[in-house]
Amino acid sequence: MISFRERHFAAQDGLRLYFRDYGDPLSPRRPLLCLSGIVRNSADFADLAARHAGERRVLALDYRGRGRSQYDGNWRNYDPFVYANDIAHLIAAMGLHQVVVVGTSLGAALAMGLSVVKPTALAAVVLNDLGPDVTPGGVGRILDYIGEDHPQPDWPSAVRYLQELLPTLSIRTEAGWLKMARGTFREGADGLLHVDWDVKVAQPLARAQGPLPDLWPYFRALGRIPALALRGALSDVLAAETFERMALAKPDLVRVTVSDSGHAPTLNEPEAAAAVDAFIRRF
Repeated sequence: MISFRERHFAAQDGLRLYFRDYGDPLSPRRPLLCLSGIVRNSADFADLAARHAGERRVLALDYRGRGRSQYDGNWRNYDPFVYANDIAHLIAAMGLHQVVVVGTSLGAALAMGLSVVKPTALAAVVLNDLGPDVTPGGVGRILDYIGEDHPQPDWPSAVRYLQELLPTLSIRTEAGWLKMARGTFREGADGLLHVDWDVKVAQPLARAQGPLPDLWPYFRALGRIPALALRGALSDVLAAETFERMALAKPDLVRVTVSDSGHAPTLNEPEAAAAVDAFIRRF
């Protein structure tokens, strides 16, 4: 595994947030800023970082309540607007002028949000399996498991649990599933493996009333910002129809469908890796 620096910064409210810092901070290439899915963390981007840290800096954040970041005592702060503010603080704290954002699922929504709150900081964005319309069925499936702990007795059991829970993931090897498990669970003092997030992160979504938010204004705010969009061919979060509409709304959008993948592509699939790496190296 490529080495990284373990770093922390203080959010506006004082919460201590963690991020992995790969590569040379003085590289002239624009840094990558990696934003994970709703209960994922910085470990998901280890392979992407390994492919790019030799030529640029790569930062991968643990949102508040995930991974090694501090949990928030007020579940109402598990909110996309708060996450976007945390990201803006990270960009400012690191003195980053422009970044290439790689966002998976929630991270893709936050990348779109940054195009509104910090548009000049975005050199380019990668939107991984989330668009301006989010399929309710996929959101419901995710909410069903993120709002409670799922203790496992050992790593083989954790792997089997994830294989049953996420059958459309494009992971094909036992080593890949074990890596996924180690990015999902942490060892507790009771000897069991527990989910590596605060289960309260689900409460704002679970208590929300009415339809899902309209993300089209945020997507359109990308404007002239170069963007690559990925969709898992089996995704239940980003519909094929939405993927087509995104191209109509942003004609310069680069689009790639990742075959045999559900929500969300790992970015290690051959077609995903080739597209993402070629896109990133333009900046």
